[in-house]
Amino acid sequence: MDDLDWFAEQFEAHRPRLQAVAYRMLGSLTEAEDALQEAWIRTTRSQSSSIDNISAWLVTLVGRVCIDMLRSHQSRRENLVGTWLPEPVVSTEETHDPEQASLLADSVGLALLVVLESLEPAERLAFVLHDMFGVPFDKIAPIVDRTPVAARQLASRARRRLRGTVTMPDADLPTQRRVVDAFLAASRAGDFEALITLLDPDVVFRVDTGPRPWLGPALLVGARDVAEHATTFGPRFATLCQPALVNGAAGIIATGRAGVLAVVGITVVDEHIAEIDLVLDPDKLSGVTIDD
Repeated sequence: MDDLDWFAEQFEAHRPRLQAVAYRMLGSLTEAEDALQEAWIRTTRSQSSSIDNISAWLVTLVGRVCIDMLRSHQSRRENLVGTWLPEPVVSTEETHDPEQASLLADSVGLALLVVLESLEPAERLAFVLHDMFGVPFDKIAPIVDRTPVAARQLASRARRRLRGTVTMPDADLPTQRRVVDAFLAASRAGDFEALITLLDPDVVFRVDTGPRPWLGPALLVGARDVAEHATTFGPRFATLCQPALVNGAAGIIATGRAGVLAVVGITVVDEHIAEIDLVLDPDKLSGVTIDD
């Protein structure tokens, strides 16, 4: 087997892990696929004889591509009007796409990806590769042009910045679904009091419209403001909605004649809704499909 065939075989064998790395780094399935394509191109310029651990080598290669992409995208995201949200991974009960299933089984919530977005590219890479994928700091250091000690400090700084900001959802999926179903029912009915009981007092509601105009605020904080918004828009919007898995958690998908209109990621903590992430950006919804 020549080098090209060997790399092709290894790349496909490790693709699910590589895609998970890229998605955590970039928050976009589309960009993650671009990163894997670029990483594959770079393998064609390498020799297998110089590699002693192909899994670690491929992960660090994808990490190097991702940090280049993050740095080039950073200024664009800083100039974004409104809220930036990740591209969601969505599944309905009837979806049996093996690739989607793999992503969902190893996915992270939208809320965590939003927080990761607040990190500097080098911090994000050190944290993701080391804390989420176990890559040693001596392998991370060359990617960020640091010593292993400095790479360790990047990850430590990322942990400090994330501490207290990462919302940990209830692990019990049936409980999540029950809360989301109740939220949908209260929104359809415009039931303000029912919504208040379902929402955490400090609930955060974020909206990513992409280029679409949005009449309401892109960010709301607090149960009363979020409940008022849901009471106003829910009776019409919620009729288009159905439950779905969004990044492995109970969420909502809205559809119309044109296809998928919105995806809603919901973070349930202690049986109350702590975060709502509404994705309306058509570019991020273009890859979302549901079965008829």
